[in-house]
Amino acid sequence: MWEVDQFNYSRRKSDEIRIGNVIVGGNNAVRVQSMANTDTNDIQNSVEQCLRIVDAGGEIVRFTTQGVREAESLHKIHDALREKGCLTPLVADIHFNANAADVVAQYVEKVRINPGNYVGSIKIGDTSDYTDEEFETEYQKIRARFIPFLDICKKHNTAIRIGVNHGSLSERMMNRYGDTSRGMVESCMEFLRICREQDFHDVVISMKTSNTVMMVQTVRLLVTEMEQEEMHYPLHLGVTEAGDGEDGRIKSAVGIGALLVDGIGDTIRVSLSEEPEAEIPVARQLVSYINERVQHPNIQAVESNLLSKYEYKRRDTNTVGNIGGENVPVVFIPKDGGFATVPDYLINENKVKSTSGENFIVYNVDKLHDLLSDSSSTKFLRLNLAQLSEEIINILKSNNNIVVLLYTNHQNGVGEQRAFFHTLLNAGCEVPVIICRKYSENDLQLLQIKAAADFGVLLIDGFGDGILIENEGSISIEAVNSVAFGILQAARVRTTKTEFISCPGCGRTMFNLQTVIARIKARTSHLKGLKVGIMGCIVNGPGEMADADYGYVGAGRGKVSLYKKKECIERNIPEDEAVEKLIDLIKVNGDWHE
Repeated sequence: MWEVDQFNYSRRKSDEIRIGNVIVGGNNAVRVQSMANTDTNDIQNSVEQCLRIVDAGGEIVRFTTQGVREAESLHKIHDALREKGCLTPLVADIHFNANAADVVAQYVEKVRINPGNYVGSIKIGDTSDYTDEEFETEYQKIRARFIPFLDICKKHNTAIRIGVNHGSLSERMMNRYGDTSRGMVESCMEFLRICREQDFHDVVISMKTSNTVMMVQTVRLLVTEMEQEEMHYPLHLGVTEAGDGEDGRIKSAVGIGALLVDGIGDTIRVSLSEEPEAEIPVARQLVSYINERVQHPNIQAVESNLLSKYEYKRRDTNTVGNIGGENVPVVFIPKDGGFATVPDYLINENKVKSTSGENFIVYNVDKLHDLLSDSSSTKFLRLNLAQLSEEIINILKSNNNIVVLLYTNHQNGVGEQRAFFHTLLNAGCEVPVIICRKYSENDLQLLQIKAAADFGVLLIDGFGDGILIENEGSISIEAVNSVAFGILQAARVRTTKTEFISCPGCGRTMFNLQTVIARIKARTSHLKGLKVGIMGCIVNGPGEMADADYGYVGAGRGKVSLYKKKECIERNIPEDEAVEKLIDLIKVNGDWHE
């Protein structure tokens, strides 16, 4: 059975499947795709946007397909693209309408279905609890509806994606497993078992959520479950509702990058609340960066069994000042600047200064005598994996006022730094560790992507009591600091600013999403720690906003519904009044400040 090597990079061996003229899985490159946000019934604009996505480097393009009318429109889009010489595979995105899936499967190269809403619930009556009999009855209803669809796909050589979304688990799965990774995995597995039973193999899977930690853990759990049943379907990766700008790029790179680093993933989509062609360069840069660790020098270490890959638990560490223990991870920055969010420490060569004005010394391993002679309350020791000898571990275990600055120059820096943490775990050493990485970037987007992929997976694994990003390029120190705090927030270990959970938009969106996001951000960005969901429609809206404090969800053309947590507070508000109504809702609940 294939398992992730925690320290050495290698791709998971998935099955090859054909999506039109594109092969996904196996030894093929990780494919990059996007989704149109045009009205699918607007043939001309849809064709033009698809061509822009393809020109940007998109290899697969998806369109929302609400009903049979949209299915027929997608047929026309497909024909128009082929007349223009564009052979890029098209994917129909189906929610709530299995009939539309049957129709569109005759026209496009792939159909995405959502197990959470493929068929309606059978449940009636006063209780939401499912008996075993009711649970099985609804499964048989799913099976009876799904098999004819697979027969159509077989006839037309159409691939499918089984796309499970945290935001739209079925009532049946929610009742049995709750709002959990296990519920998402079980929802997927029963569809996969039907595919295998029916000898249908052109299947791609996705498990998406706006919560990066849950996304990573859920995909890891799914891969384990599939391996146990000898299933090797290729995986599509994405973080839903990632947002726009820096936040969207960092959040996507944290979630997708964490899985790519583990060798998991055959095709990806970076979901940004921007024009879809803007997603492609981000995805390509992320894939390219992960590929740099192919055939790296081997890393030797013993994996610890003290932490689970499927459940977040932060590594236990000593408390040294405001570092480690129950403290949130801190941010170190190499020099001072005009920071919107003030870093916790400034570090310059062998000196560290805290925001409270305290000064500390950074020691190297050749100065151990000086380190041990220092009576300071906090001492910093610069280390890498090769220097982590038994002598050093004993010193770290015997001195509860040392903080390690962990560096790496390895081609697979994540693997080497992981090995360092696992070695500490196996030795019972609880020294707090600051994860340090050096870059030489002039392109801010590249720094965002690389740093998020490097730090994000370690933070999701429960490692790191702080981070230090050093960059020798022309990017301002203020921007580097923003990236650092953005990574901590995207990995869900420290919140320092308003979090916006916003979808990328599609043909279901009934308002100008980018304009609305800009308006809401302009009014609420000062509400640090608050989570605001901005969703184009109800498909994943209320579910993906489960973590959000407030939600703004498209309810129809020109209409918006407002949510407090999962509860809909006001429905069908005219769009031109909705932002002010959202502000009023935040104020009424005591979460507003000027």
